[in-house]
Amino acid sequence: MQGMINYSYGVDAFVDLPQVLHRYQFQKVVLIGGERALAAVEKEVKELLLTGGFTYLGSLVYGKMATQSAIDTLVGYELVQEADVIIGVGGGQALDVTKMVAKECRKNLLTIPTICSTCAAGTGLAVIYNDDHSFAYYGNAQPPLHTFINTRVFVQAPSAYFWAGIGDGLSKGPEVTRAVTNAVDRGFVAPHTAKLGLAIAQSSFDALYQYGFQALEDVANHQVSFAVEEVALAIIVSTAYASNLVVQPDFDLTTCHAHAFYNGTTVVKESRKHLHGAVVAFGIMVMHAYFEEREQLGKIARLNQSLQLPLTLADMSLTVADIPAIVAAAVNTDEYRNTPFEPARFAQAIEEADQFGRNWNCGDETLLK
Repeated sequence: MQGMINYSYGVDAFVDLPQVLHRYQFQKVVLIGGERALAAVEKEVKELLLTGGFTYLGSLVYGKMATQSAIDTLVGYELVQEADVIIGVGGGQALDVTKMVAKECRKNLLTIPTICSTCAAGTGLAVIYNDDHSFAYYGNAQPPLHTFINTRVFVQAPSAYFWAGIGDGLSKGPEVTRAVTNAVDRGFVAPHTAKLGLAIAQSSFDALYQYGFQALEDVANHQVSFAVEEVALAIIVSTAYASNLVVQPDFDLTTCHAHAFYNGTTVVKESRKHLHGAVVAFGIMVMHAYFEEREQLGKIARLNQSLQLPLTLADMSLTVADIPAIVAAAVNTDEYRNTPFEPARFAQAIEEADQFGRNWNCGDETLLK
């Protein structure tokens, strides 16, 4: 079974770092992360390490994207081989690279997310891309032993990442619910682990709806607040716990239609400039359109509109003409293999979600009737 993470959170989350290192008897530490992420926290972390009597080996920039070539390069560094523990620093792609490096080098891993854009800081799942930025594969590693969720750092980062994190977090409840339901319909007997993961996934939904708008406003004003904390914990902890529970050696029920849509869009060059979570937010609309769930479709459309998340293909630099390529890529994903869907119906659902969003933007009040 995948392990569950421990975590520290709040404006002083980093002060727990020496205690955590002592607990696991780690001495030699290397940081791997994004260039801007390391610039934001390295000085503070290094001071805590040196004051605590630990050996700070240095820091390494992971690259620009989570690719196998970035993983291979880092595995070869002497600093990595010498370390007792790797601390991954940054956003989702930096953290995903560090997970795979830790796995290949058989090293322990801690994480410091510097943006709140995905649940990557707490999961064992890694999303790896090809060098041309298209989706390559999902890597499976052990989740970090501990993650340090510093809300002070989050509100200093560009608010677009927090915005996209809400979009990504919104998918966990409906996707896990749908994936588990479909698996049960196909004869899967859900064990306690899957049922617990489903319950946690569904619990993350309310905080994002209740506090999402206020949290985004507070982040834009660089202000730490209760809303920011609640949303950050929903995005990083609740969704990570759910993912770790529903991704096991004999089943994977963490994502389905919404992420299949996102992974499909990575073959369209123009869409790659849009953040992962923003595209996933529209993918939730696609999933509800696929199953003709008009009420849920309207609910997510209303929230996407209020948060200025994508409502149409055009919002992601996509057109109806891109749908065949998206679907062709989507049927080669783990989402399709784990929760199969009809490709023709999926294509139709993408177009229906786009039309729904365009009508919603026009204020069509008959959509939910």
